[in-house]
Amino acid sequence: MSASAFAPSRPPAPKCSAVRSLLRLWPYLRPVKGRFLTAALVAVVASCLSLVIPLVLKWMVDGPVADRDPDGVWLRAFAVLGLGVVEALLFGLRRWLVARPSTAVEAALRADLFRRLQRLPVAFHDRWASGQLLSRGTTDLSLLRMFLVFPLTFLFVNGVTVLAGFVVLLAQEWTLGLVLLLPVVPLVVGCSLFETRYSKAARLAQDQVGDVTTLVEESVLGIRVVKGFGRHRSQARAFRVLAGRLRGTELHKARLLAGIWAFITTVPELAIGAALVLGTVQVADGDLSAGTLVAFLSTALALRWPVESIGFLLAMSQEAATATERYFEVMDQAEESAGRAPAATAPAPAVPGDAAGGLVFEGVVFRYPDAPEGSPPVLRGVDLRVRPGETLALVGATGSGKTTLTALVPRLYEPTAGRILLDGEDIAAMPRERLRSLVAVAFEEPTLFSASVRENVLMGAGPEAGDTELRRALDVAQARFVADLPHGTATEVGEQGLSLSGGQRQRLALARAVAGGPRFLVLDDPLSALDVHTEALVEAALREVLRDTTALVVAHRPSTVLLADRVALLSEGRIAAVGTHQELLRTSAEYAWLMSGAPAGAEEGGR
Repeated sequence: MSASAFAPSRPPAPKCSAVRSLLRLWPYLRPVKGRFLTAALVAVVASCLSLVIPLVLKWMVDGPVADRDPDGVWLRAFAVLGLGVVEALLFGLRRWLVARPSTAVEAALRADLFRRLQRLPVAFHDRWASGQLLSRGTTDLSLLRMFLVFPLTFLFVNGVTVLAGFVVLLAQEWTLGLVLLLPVVPLVVGCSLFETRYSKAARLAQDQVGDVTTLVEESVLGIRVVKGFGRHRSQARAFRVLAGRLRGTELHKARLLAGIWAFITTVPELAIGAALVLGTVQVADGDLSAGTLVAFLSTALALRWPVESIGFLLAMSQEAATATERYFEVMDQAEESAGRAPAATAPAPAVPGDAAGGLVFEGVVFRYPDAPEGSPPVLRGVDLRVRPGETLALVGATGSGKTTLTALVPRLYEPTAGRILLDGEDIAAMPRERLRSLVAVAFEEPTLFSASVRENVLMGAGPEAGDTELRRALDVAQARFVADLPHGTATEVGEQGLSLSGGQRQRLALARAVAGGPRFLVLDDPLSALDVHTEALVEAALREVLRDTTALVVAHRPSTVLLADRVALLSEGRIAAVGTHQELLRTSAEYAWLMSGAPAGAEEGGR
């Protein structure tokens, strides 16, 4: 497998400034802003205490040291020690103050992201790689929490400290203070260039983390395929390529950070060296006291950390800004609408019987959102009716659009044109919660969650469902194997249900579909993984359920077709024929060919 297949699966987003991106976090910060402001003020006080220590040193040098008074030196030494202890305690208090609100903000961001992912349409998940979404909910949010804990506070604290420090420096000796101001312009220019380059590298690295996550996730979930085909070496090569790209980007980030760190360290050091030489000359000439020079240099050295930290604070802020961009790329996606006004459509051909009931497709056209421009739609004007209480089998060649048509009923996708009616009501105007309480679906590829058998099955029923519904659903699906599991219905089935066989997973998925006694049932080839004996038992039990349900069943085998009252043949995106199984065998050569079990020769053009 080529590593290029794991390129970031996301639409391009407009580039925002770091400040504008980070400001989007304000709604999450507003509830805890008081605690963050308190922490910032505590940190400012602690940082400014470090500027008081040089003044005590001046007091010490010009007083007891000059006067050779040992008792005065001890007093001032204890004053310096006390200031250091208070400073340390205040910084500890700051960390305690930001710990709870920063984790609360991270938890709120993660909860909102998960909620949004659940509400985004299936078409969104078709386009986005799962690893990219996982990295946004894990790595990116960890970066945001680190930003809240450190850079958010210290960009402000260090800025205030530097300003206060220069006021102290200029007050002590303004000529030397001006010397230390000379590096400001080159530092601003250098930081600006660094910010631009680092932001691009940070975004690339975070996208590449998503690529690596995607590959790891797919390799773990598909471990049986990887081992079964002996593809572990190719997967390892793909991983090395992606990990190598990520390593290269991280090294590029490290070089940028090392460069700005060296620049920010060297330029102020040169200024401090120049101030030291000039100050020494002034002390020698008697224009400056030794204590003032000591205090000045101590203050300048105390400002080294606030200045030198600018580089990695900017780096962390840029990573947080790109993480915020990536987070809101998902949050800005439109959710599934609860319901919309029915689209205008031409009247469908008249159908016999009570037109107000059952499941009706009227002129349904569908094209996948990611389909190439100009490609034909998968469904090209489907007109079909399933009468109330009727079971209709949907038959067609591979790629004819059967699965796509069934996915439109619960509105996993929206029709490109036309409409679908349930008992005369356009599903486009229904709230999705109500629609999905009426319609139950069993997919061809069953998905089970890392939960108990009971939880997986009753997921298809209402919150009031209990043991009665559970037993009934398991009986319909002929899932008696559950009694032999280590803990019965309380047994954890494991991730994706891989601890069960394909037939067992399919039976649990079918049980989930019928657990809630839905009015409308959509089954996408629900018996494909069963042996003929189990299939016969399931079909017998399923007939009892289908008597009280309006059902659309995708079928590939004659045995499944026989469950239905009527059969619809879907060919090249259109309904080619409708009738009973026997009628279509006599009147449709394509249907007879599909039911004959001959090798398929139809082209795959749909999903």
